Order: sequence, then structure tokens, then C-alpha cells
Amino acid sequence: MTARGLIVAAPASGSGKTTLTMALITALKRRGLRVRAAKAGPDYIDPGFHTAAAGAPCINLDSWAMPPQLLDALLAQAAESADLLVIEGVMGLFDGVAGPARRTGATADLAARYKLPVLLVIDAARQAQSAAAVVRGFATHDPDVRVAGVVLNRVAGERHRRMVSDAIVDLGIPVFGAVQRDEALVLPERHLGLVQAGEHAALATKLECLADAAERQLDLDGLVAAARPIDLPGTTPMPALPPPGQRIALASDAAFTFIYPHLLDGWRRAGAEVVRFSPLADEAPPEDCDCCWLPGGYPELHAGALAATQRFRDGLARFAATRRVHGECGGYMVLGEGLEDAAGTRHAMTGLLGHATSFAKRKLHLGYREARLLADCAVGQAGTVLRGHEFHYATLVEAGPDQPFATLVDGEAQPIGPAGARRGNVSGAFFHAIAQQQP
Repeated sequence: MTARGLIVAAPASGSGKTTLTMALITALKRRGLRVRAAKAGPDYIDPGFHTAAAGAPCINLDSWAMPPQLLDALLAQAAESADLLVIEGVMGLFDGVAGPARRTGATADLAARYKLPVLLVIDAARQAQSAAAVVRGFATHDPDVRVAGVVLNRVAGERHRRMVSDAIVDLGIPVFGAVQRDEALVLPERHLGLVQAGEHAALATKLECLADAAERQLDLDGLVAAARPIDLPGTTPMPALPPPGQRIALASDAAFTFIYPHLLDGWRRAGAEVVRFSPLADEAPPEDCDCCWLPGGYPELHAGALAATQRFRDGLARFAATRRVHGECGGYMVLGEGLEDAAGTRHAMTGLLGHATSFAKRKLHLGYREARLLADCAVGQAGTVLRGHEFHYATLVEAGPDQPFATLVDGEAQPIGPAGARRGNVSGAFFHAIAQQQP
């Protein structure tokens, strides 16, 4: 394995990690490097931008949800076809959940486990020399995590850059550049994060602008030199989740977008076939499939269109009469009786489960979850333990009469209780599965 790697991290969310990662990947690709990307944590949205920048799938690496051997294998597979692997961190560098060492979900877990250098992105917008104190703290907090250098973001001008940079260089930590404040480089957001990559008509132009900024303002040679070899034997993991069928009908369009690449890759490696269909185009799950998976996404933005479908709703009901159907988060919302949009208008959903959800009555639900399945279903057998997460603003306004899908605990093993629903061949929950846990 010849790939080198580095981690783009920050003291806090909102510092500019995603934008900088996109800029680095695109600029280094211009130089002829084979660059791959990975994202720490359970994020669905940022990897779409990194995939577009790299021209290759971006994988998720999650030290809390993924067993260590799965984590190792996914990293090794990503590095096989790359000269450089750029890993974008999650939240702040050391942010995670309380638990066993190096199984907290923090970006620092990956830096320590794989001995990869950290490029620390500092938002300098409201500080000057004080940034050096922040860098000193992050550089010395954990002896197993090495901060190899800093990039300054949202710098006001040359004088500001010099004040911040000189104070950090005095610590013996290199500054690999400073990005000026520029609204043209900012990406639009919505309630779950950035507006998705596939919705940007001019994303290719945006990537080129970011690469131009990186070439002007960053020491790209120094950044590449700071990366370190990835020393990890390549292994072939078991699928993170066993395939739910031999031919899996996967809902895939603007309403159903959140499916992890490592799940699909694992299913295919296990011999399953994934067949995509579009509920928004009023397509039913193909009859020659033996399982249907409705992933998360933004059904709340398309509730009226989904309610107006006929072939999709009727076809899904026929499918569920004889074969398993599972919905995650947005998919779970569509399996219910009704979905209330942001304006408070209720739209009829498929009614295969008895609950109803509302996006008008919004409340943030966010965090790691461990689920123990209560019955055999598309996701696994009764008693199977899965790790994953929830991230949604929709609320359950009618519980319905169905049996629960699983019992949940949070990332610190605090009980949450029964969750989701199951009826016949149909199951669903707000829970997004990342990986099955070993007995």
C-alpha cells in the first residue's frame, strides 16, 4: 500500500472543514494525484461533495459505530486506489461520546489509531494572536494525536493573517496558508446541513473556484509532504449489515438519498444486487426483487408529490404482502399513515405502518443509537445488535398500533426505550443503521 493520508479537523463545527477538504481534493487532482476522501462520523451530506470533488466514492469511518476490523478494512480499501487519502473530521477534533478509549466517534480516534497527521482548520474571523493558544491546546491535548500544521480560515486581510500566523509559527507549528473571507466560496444550507451536492447545478464551477483559491492561498506542496503513509494490511470485511435480500429494490431520488456507500458495497461484495427505483417518478419496487429498502432523505420537502403517486403506493403495498420492506428515517415517515409538511398540511403516505409524523412540529433529534431488534426483519434477526444514529427534525405525532421495531440506548448506553414499528413484512424507524455489532 503506497497511499498517504491526512485528516482535516477543527476546534469546532462550522470552521470550514468541508469547504477546505473540497478545495484540497480538487486542487491536488489538478496536479495529477489520485485523491480519495473519507468522512469521520455518520454524516451523509458532506461525502456527496467529496465524491464529486474526487470523482470516487467517499466512505464514512466511524470509530463508535463500526467494529475495529470493519474500520480497518474500509480504510484499507479506500487507500488501495489512491495516492492520497483526505479524511474530513466531524465536529471538533476531540468531540465524541463517553466510552471506551478510541471508540468514542471522535476524529481524534482515527488520528491516533492510524497515526495520521492532523491539519487543523482555525476560523480566525473573531480573533488574532489568541488563535495560537487554541492551537497550543489542541496540539498538546493528546500525545497520540499529532497536529502537523494549521490552515487559517476567514482571514480579513494581510495584517490579520500576519498577526495570527506569526503567533502560531512561534509555537513551532507550521501554517500552511490562509483563506480570505469570500462569500463566493460559501455553500448554502438547509435544516439537516448543506444543501446536497446533487442539487447544485453549478457544483463543478464551484469546485474549480475552490481549487483556484487553494492554489493561490495554500502551500499545497507542504500539505502533501505532511501526509504520512497508511500502513495497514488490506482485508476484506464481512458486510456491515448482511444483505436484506438477493435483489434489493432501493428507493433512490431527491426524496430518498441517505444510504451509506459502505452498506451498498458490502451487500454487493456478498453477492447481492441493488436495483434502484424512483418513488417520485411514480415507480414501484421492481417485482423481480425480494426486498425493498426506503432510505432516509427529504420526504418532507416532497410530501405532496409522494402522496399523489399511484403506481408507487399500490406497487409497494403489493410488494409488502409477500416480501420484506424497511424504511429508515425518511423512509419510515413514508411508510406511515400521514406526513405533515412544514406548512402544517397533512399528506397521506403509504399506510403500511400506523404512525404519523410532522415536520411542522419540529424538534431536533440527534445522536448515536444502539438498537436491539425485537423480531426478524429486513435489517436482521431478532436479538441482533446494530449501531447507528438519528438525525431528524420530524416528530412522531401518532404512535400507531404496531409493534416496536427495536429497543434503543444512546451512545452512552442510557436507555431510550422501544422505537420504530413493524407489521407483517414491514419495518421502520428513525434509526439509521451503520453496522451490525459482533456477538
